[in-house]
Amino acid sequence: MPACGAKRGGCLRGFVIAALLAAALMIVLEQNLSQTLLDMAYAQAYSMAVETLNRAVKQVAEGIGYEELIETRMDGQGHVSMLRAKTMRMNEIASQTALLAEEELNSFENQFVDIPIGAALGIRFLSGFGPRISVQILPVGAVNTNFETEFEAAGINQTRHKIFLTLRATISLIVPTGSQLVDVTSKVPIVESIIVGEVPQSFVDVNDRDDMLNLIP
Repeated sequence: MPACGAKRGGCLRGFVIAALLAAALMIVLEQNLSQTLLDMAYAQAYSMAVETLNRAVKQVAEGIGYEELIETRMDGQGHVSMLRAKTMRMNEIASQTALLAEEELNSFENQFVDIPIGAALGIRFLSGFGPRISVQILPVGAVNTNFETEFEAAGINQTRHKIFLTLRATISLIVPTGSQLVDVTSKVPIVESIIVGEVPQSFVDVNDRDDMLNLIP
């Protein structure tokens, strides 16, 4: 104490520096911990939201056939000449699915994801220990839906036509130190059909570039 009394100014400066370093360390740890918590909660919340969207699509679109969404017109030779979407029916399915998905997501308002502090610190043997921090999940805005189509070869003279319903939603993760928005997208196949065309006069299956070059005279 006498030494400190003789150098009171030096002791005070040392105390202030130590306090500032401790405060800076706490701020860094808090920011890192908050981001780790958000990242862990992001993965859990995204999975929950995708399952919810998929479940809504399954409930509405189950049992729907290809002909219910697409009108197929044939030419005089019995070949498919035109495909036309039944817009009113597709809009009805999209609206019903969006409403059901929104109702499901609204139930998230009272749901929390609990993450132990040990898991947030990134130390494996402490992953299940420590107090738990609750991360609240809140839906943000309405669910957007739209149909997408895809054509892919299914044989020499066959084409597979797939129709997907894509749902997009946004949820918010709220922790005591901040928040983060999560954009969730789910693309679910609804129906598909095989379109059969004419058999071509010749067909060449080229597996790689070398085979293609061998065809050049």
